Formats: sequence, structure tokens, C-alpha cells
Amino acid sequence: MSQDILTRMEGHAGIISLNRPSALHALTLEMVHAMTDALLKWRNSAKVKCVIIEHAEGRGFCAGGDIAFLRNSALTDGGESARKFFHDEYQLNHLLFTYPKPVVAFMDGITMGGGVGISQPAKFRVATENTRFAMPETGIGLFPDVGGGWYLSRLEGRVGQFLALTGSRIAGSGCLSLGLATHYVPSEALADAKARIGAEDIDRIDGILGTVSVTPPPSKIVETLFQINRHFASDRFEEILASLDADDGEWAMRECATLRSKSPQTCKVALRQLDESLKCGDFAANMAMEYRIASRVIVLPDFAEGVRAVIVDKDNAPQWNPATPGDVTDEYLDAIFAPLPVMEEWKPL
Repeated sequence: MSQDILTRMEGHAGIISLNRPSALHALTLEMVHAMTDALLKWRNSAKVKCVIIEHAEGRGFCAGGDIAFLRNSALTDGGESARKFFHDEYQLNHLLFTYPKPVVAFMDGITMGGGVGISQPAKFRVATENTRFAMPETGIGLFPDVGGGWYLSRLEGRVGQFLALTGSRIAGSGCLSLGLATHYVPSEALADAKARIGAEDIDRIDGILGTVSVTPPPSKIVETLFQINRHFASDRFEEILASLDADDGEWAMRECATLRSKSPQTCKVALRQLDESLKCGDFAANMAMEYRIASRVIVLPDFAEGVRAVIVDKDNAPQWNPATPGDVTDEYLDAIFAPLPVMEEWKPL
């Protein structure tokens, strides 16, 4: 098993600990497979009554997937390795979503992209003062995947669309307010909570987390929900930009500038993705849709360019292609969302 994933038993809790601190515990394919293997082994084990997902050290819970690897695949093997990564990562996401035993995710740190994918399926999602939650994919030309379509589309009002488009980071208090977290626990109480979860009856997990929870500080995002619902009401990206443009308030001007820096392709994909997700009968259908998108956008120009701008050259000046929202036509989106050949479609484990 990968040393980037550590597993152990504490009482009746199987514990998966992400252990790649130099990369904020970003997921590699080897880590995805190690987590999947542990979950499959524990699924039918009488000794394991619940699962805890945590990180070993550092300030990240899980900062996403290994985007440098994915970019290299897009540039060198036509995206074949990247498609394999997405396929297997999405199977892990679905396995967690349908897992028959309680899963507790401790989002004590940076929780982005792939980190959202392994924490949101958990029945219990614990935020702390260190939590920084985001789906920042519009800044790298990808899209809010790993189940993002399912989770974000089902949040209150239009806040899911706001998070998908802007990549805005929200603190632990905001996660609790929006339902992205079930509990808010100070980080110094986590060790005690984990020990008790492994020692006490699993029916007590909610009560255990409740006893160590505290009232979080006020959430900044809650204070802007009225503006979010007003300006992000449309599923057409151009109409959102027009609404923000018409408001000369500081918040609207700042968010409009943010959106104009993002990949127009990704923004339009995200809006359609969240709308389509609401029509999906189950999580597997959502993941099949997201795999279709991923298999295509990975080899479109914006992904390689977005990662170049953010982590390769670090100039933060991506040249998006298509360059404007108007260039991303409905026909262009239709091709991204179209079914794959039957043998290439994503399926759960």
C-alpha cells in the first residue's frame, strides 16, 4: 500500500490518513487505489464498524488531485493517463457515497477539488477553524468534478453556482452554515473525538461530535447570500456577468472581476453541469456525466493553459481559448456533454 496513504485500526474505526504533506495531500492514482482497497477490505469486515478519513500532518486536508500529472497526460499521451485517473477517482467517490458503514471526514485544513470529493460523501463532515473549502477549477480550465455537480447544485439558493464559478474559498463556519459540514469542532478536540468514535457505539457518533462542537464565528458567505441569489440567478453565464456589471457596489464589482479572469469554457460547463445534475436519478448517473466532461475537457486548450499559468510558470495570466463567453456556444457544450462510446462510459465499482 502507498506510504502516501496510511491505514490503521483504532477500536472499531478503520482510519485512512492522507500522508503527502509536501503536496497538501493532493491525490495521486496510487493514493486513490490505496483508499479504494482499504474501503473494499473494510466493507465486509465485522471488526470495522465505521471509517475515519483524516490527514497525517500539515495544513491541508486534501488540496485536490495531482494536476501537474494530469496536465502532462494531456500534453504527452492524449489524456489517456488522466482519463484513467478520473475514472478510478470517481469510482472512489461513488464507493464513499454508497458506503454501508458510517464515514467521518475531518476537513481540518485546505479542502479543495479532490478533497471535496472524498469528504462530501461522508455522513459526518467535520469542519474546524483551519478549514478552507473551495472548488477552484474555473481558474485552471477544468470543472467542479468529483461529484461537485451533485453537491453544489443541491445547496441553498444559488450559492452552489457561485462557488462553482468564482472558486471562492469559504471557512469552516461557512461550511457549517451551508450544510457542507455537519459539525464545527476546534482542532484541539479532534484527537479526543476520533478516540471516542473508535471506542463508543457507532450510534453515538453524532452525539460525540455534538459534545465537542462549538459555535463557529459568523460566516462571511451567509452575509452575502442575498446578493448571490440575485446576481447568480441565471444559468446563462452572460446574464450573470450582465447582472454584476449593472451593480456598482464593491461586492458585485469584485465578483465580476473574478469571473472575467476565469475560463469562459469552464464557467459555462459548470452552469450546465449543475443544472443537469438535478435531473440525475442517482449519484452514479451524475458521475457518468462528469466523466464524459472530464474525458473531453482534459485535452481542450484551457486545462493545460490554466495549469501552466497557476503552477508551471506561475504568471497567473492564462490565455483562455475560447477567449470569451460568446465563443463558447451551445453546440460546443453539447459536444463536451455528449455520451461516450458504450465501452468507454464510466461505471461504478
